[in-house]
Amino acid sequence: MSKRKVAYFYDPCGLTNIAADVGSYTYGLGHPMKPHRIRVTHDLVTAYDMLDQMHVLRPTRATAETMTKFHTDEYVHFLNRVTPETAEELTYHGTRFLVGEDNPAFEGVFEFCSISAGGSIGAAQRIASGAADIAINWAGGLHHAKKREASGFCYINDIVLGILELLRIYPRVLYIDIDCHHGDGVEEAFYTTDRVMTCSFHKFGEYFPGTGTQEDRGRGKGKGYAVNVPLKDGITDESFKSVFEPVISKILEVFKPSAVVLQCGADSLAGDKLGCFNLTMYGHAHCTQFLRKHNIPLILLGGGGYTVKNVARTWTYETACALGIENDIDVNLPWNPYFEWFGPRYRLEVAENNMDDLNIKEGSLDKVRINALEQLRELTPAPSVQLQDVPRDSVGKHLGFGIDDGQPRDDLDERLAQHARYIYNLQESAEAPSSDSEEGSSDSDDSSASHWNRQRSRRIGTGKKRMSLLTNQYYDIPHEYGFSPHDYHGHLSKTTRRRFFQSGSRWDENVEQVINDRMQSVNGYPRHSLSATMERGGSWGDRGGEDDDWDGDVSMH
Repeated sequence: MSKRKVAYFYDPCGLTNIAADVGSYTYGLGHPMKPHRIRVTHDLVTAYDMLDQMHVLRPTRATAETMTKFHTDEYVHFLNRVTPETAEELTYHGTRFLVGEDNPAFEGVFEFCSISAGGSIGAAQRIASGAADIAINWAGGLHHAKKREASGFCYINDIVLGILELLRIYPRVLYIDIDCHHGDGVEEAFYTTDRVMTCSFHKFGEYFPGTGTQEDRGRGKGKGYAVNVPLKDGITDESFKSVFEPVISKILEVFKPSAVVLQCGADSLAGDKLGCFNLTMYGHAHCTQFLRKHNIPLILLGGGGYTVKNVARTWTYETACALGIENDIDVNLPWNPYFEWFGPRYRLEVAENNMDDLNIKEGSLDKVRINALEQLRELTPAPSVQLQDVPRDSVGKHLGFGIDDGQPRDDLDERLAQHARYIYNLQESAEAPSSDSEEGSSDSDDSSASHWNRQRSRRIGTGKKRMSLLTNQYYDIPHEYGFSPHDYHGHLSKTTRRRFFQSGSRWDENVEQVINDRMQSVNGYPRHSLSATMERGGSWGDRGGEDDDWDGDVSMH
């Protein structure tokens, strides 16, 4: 098998004086997500003498500024500050950012996220520069994280950040997800673009996150570029191969990706604590082997996987697949610091169990495969993208805007920031849509959007529910201080249009300023520009001298 340049990312240095490496962080006692599996995998890869055959790199930690390329500023700022002691206060009693019990505020959560995201971004940079054909970051693959909140054990979506880095160089990127759970966070991030195709093979039906039907195909320019392959319990190697190969082959033919990102979530293995598939180690790794043969730049990421010893076995074997030496390694495990964990057989294997394959038993697999292929046939050939030379650094970094010179803010900086937050809060409250406006806008919804909303309405009811990955049950979110996490998106009724990037602001050429159409009248005051309002100290109009004694202290809640 031909040689490939493989880059392998691993961070051996974790939280100072507390953790030895990335695998030493913990979500808490009894939590099924174990970052320690990354350390076990690394030691097993080392025991097989694979490190000498790869470029082993320590990833540069992702900064808060880098994370905001996808996530909101306030969410990243929250992760940077939160501790187990302050979580209750900073999450507004569990109603913002970390909702439910899936995502605890464990010690060192931001540093863990910076390592995970830094590895995936570094892998993308390595691929884009041509320094590697395949890049591996087993600490990545956290595909459930949303733009403004954590979900499904995932805090920062390293996959989205990595793909955004690839898009600086490559016109089209294919994302493939073989985790047992739907890759909802990545799909949602690229739901409206044709430059990224997402393809997820996952369990569907009363199962977290409750999304991923074949009717969810994208919106706008992205229509048809979200491919979902919903499966049932007990799928075996042969069944999975029968749907994976034809669907991915068709995608490669139609979409012609410049690079591929494969999320190798190991909870689709047989015997996983939270999974319900019946794949062996070989069936899971076949996906890596299949993509490697096509000689397209490839990034391998981790993901789910809650039976630690099986996760380590599989990711070790898939590392060997990336190197092309899977047929040369001994299935009898070499000694390593965790050798006793792999008893009683001490072999590099994950065997199937006696689960029934409901995909064959109920005859659903053929229908799913046919539907997926039919959707792909409807796509036009690969979209063209006009690319330009990409500078190594951003303009802001080149000019030094991102550099902290250690100087404190002056009084003007503080007041401007305070006024901007004040105006933002006023705009946010004014933009909360009423039920009448939502009903009015529903008349223009197309059939696919209406179907998606009907599905989502059944899943989350009034828009105040979440599904837990731990229990696969829906739960209500309490309202604190008059805030609902769904206020960002508005009220979700059965006919509400799915909105991603929508704003009431526009540029008015007549007055040469930004106008917010939703703020034509706020508490009786006419709309104003942000700069003019800040000049008045945050007031919304001429109050007849009431502001003469205003001292600039605005109470922030």
